[in-house]
Amino acid sequence: MRIGLVTGPWIPVPPATYGGTERVVDTLARGFAAAGHEVLLAAPSDSSCPVQLVPGMRPTDYEGLGSTLAELSHVVRAYEGLQDVDIIHDHTLAGPLYLHRPGGVPLATTIHGPIHGQAADIYRAVARNGAVIAISRDQALSAPDVPVTRVIHHGMDLSAVPVGTGKGGYLCFVGRSCPDKGLLEAITIARQAGLHLRIAVKMREPEEVRYFREVIEPLLGPNEDFMGEVDDVEKYRLMGEAMAFLNPIQWSEPFGLVMIEALATGTPVVGTSIGSAPEIIDHGRTGFLGKTDELADLVPAAAALDRAVCRKDVEERFSAERMVAEHLELYGQLVAGRRL
Repeated sequence: MRIGLVTGPWIPVPPATYGGTERVVDTLARGFAAAGHEVLLAAPSDSSCPVQLVPGMRPTDYEGLGSTLAELSHVVRAYEGLQDVDIIHDHTLAGPLYLHRPGGVPLATTIHGPIHGQAADIYRAVARNGAVIAISRDQALSAPDVPVTRVIHHGMDLSAVPVGTGKGGYLCFVGRSCPDKGLLEAITIARQAGLHLRIAVKMREPEEVRYFREVIEPLLGPNEDFMGEVDDVEKYRLMGEAMAFLNPIQWSEPFGLVMIEALATGTPVVGTSIGSAPEIIDHGRTGFLGKTDELADLVPAAAALDRAVCRKDVEERFSAERMVAEHLELYGQLVAGRRL
C-alpha cells in the first residue's frame, strides 16, 4: 500500500522530547516502511522520520501550539500532497473534516484525547465517512455514541530501550506540569513512602509554567530532585534505575504512553486505577493500582516485582510490531472496501 500519514504542525516527527502522538506516528511510519509499504508523511518540514515527507510543509510551529489557523493551513498543505495514496491516516482534528480530500481514498483517524463534549461532536461527524480508532477501551466507552471502528493500543520500539537495574534507591515521575498528571500527588506519595523522588516534566506552555511556579516549586525540598524536560536517553536511564514509577494521574487518561515506557525499562508502575491504567498495568504483576491515598503503601510491594516480567509484558502486548500489524490489518480492510 501507499500510506499517507498526517500529524499536526506543532511538533516534529519524531519529537526531540515531548510529543506522544508524534512518537506513535514515527513508530508507525517506520514500521510500515519496514513491512514494505510506501509511506508519505505530512508533518513539519524539519521532521527527521526516515520516510518520504510531503513537500511544501512549514517548519515546526511550537509557539502556535493549539492554534486553529495553524492547523487548518497545515491540513490544506498536507492534503495537497496526498493525492496519490491508497489510504490516509490523519492524526489531526481538522484533517478528517477537510472538504477537499482525494476522492475515493479511505480515511482513518485516531482519537488521541478524551472524546466527550465538543470532541464527541467532531468524531461523530468523522465516523460518517471514515474509520475512527480509539487507543483504549476506556476511551471508547467514555463516549458510547461515537462509532469507534477499532481499539488499537499504542506500542513502542523497544530496540533502543535498555532494561535498568532499579537500584537507584529513588522513585521517579515523568509527565507534564499540570494537575491532571498527578505531580503534586507524586511528591506526597514519595514522602509518605520515605523515598527520594526524581522529577522530569515538560514545562513550556504558560499554564504549565504557572502551575509549577505557583503550586509545585514552593513545595520542593531535599526529598525531590527536579530535572526539567529530558531526552529519551536520559528518560530511560531515569526510569530504569528507579525502584518504581509513580503515575498518580487525576484524570481518565486515554492511554498512558509513559507507563509502557517505564515498564519497558523493567520498572513497575504505581498509579491510580482510572482511565486506561487497568488496561496497561497488570495489578500485582507489573505494578499496583489504587486510590491516591493508598499508593504510598503499595510502593514496597511494587519495588519487589520481577523487572523481567515488566519488560516481557511490554514485548508481548505493547510492541511496535503488534501496533503496526493491527493498523495494517485495518488499512487492508478499508482499502478492500469491507464494512467494519
